[in-house]
Amino acid sequence: MRLFPVNSSSSSSSEREQESGKKSRAMVYLNIYDLTPVNNYLYLFGLGIFHSGIEVHDMEYGFGAHEYPTSGVFEVEPRSCPGFIFRRSVLLGSTDMSQSEFRSYMERLSSRYHGDTYHLIAKNCNHFTDEVCQELTGKPIPAWVNRLARVGSFCNCLLPESLQVAAVRHLPERVAYSDDEGSESDGSASYATEKRSLITTC
Repeated sequence: MRLFPVNSSSSSSSEREQESGKKSRAMVYLNIYDLTPVNNYLYLFGLGIFHSGIEVHDMEYGFGAHEYPTSGVFEVEPRSCPGFIFRRSVLLGSTDMSQSEFRSYMERLSSRYHGDTYHLIAKNCNHFTDEVCQELTGKPIPAWVNRLARVGSFCNCLLPESLQVAAVRHLPERVAYSDDEGSESDGSASYATEKRSLITTC
């Protein structure tokens, strides 16, 4: 799993796209995961506590919490976000955004989705996928995916205590500092984006 922003300039597939100048439509999927076994019952009533990720160009992108004022946007292999139970994949449409254009878009978007701004009700993974979906397809994600968050603070009373604080928490296994940081006087970690990217668990 890798956090954004990442340096896509070394991507050979991106270079090939730019050289060819060709664009082809890519399918956009919403991959939905259960956060709790209670979903087996809630799902029958169009409810549930879900994590979601957007799959496009053969990678899945999501948003999660951590303690740092840096990107909480990450990428994983499709339908395999660790720590969750995959439920289903929903075809949302398609986009003509190339892989390199999409990665540039994700890098820009990640500056607004920092890990320390994650909020289970107001700014969660489903808000992130909804924004990406609307950018790519012009349509929102299915309403039932984030329905409990929309009922506001009432939703928090329904959540198991273990999910109320950190439903989709990313706990860094190690923090990598970039080579150009001479000191830590500002108290903030600077993350290297390629060889020493911050590795997290979903």
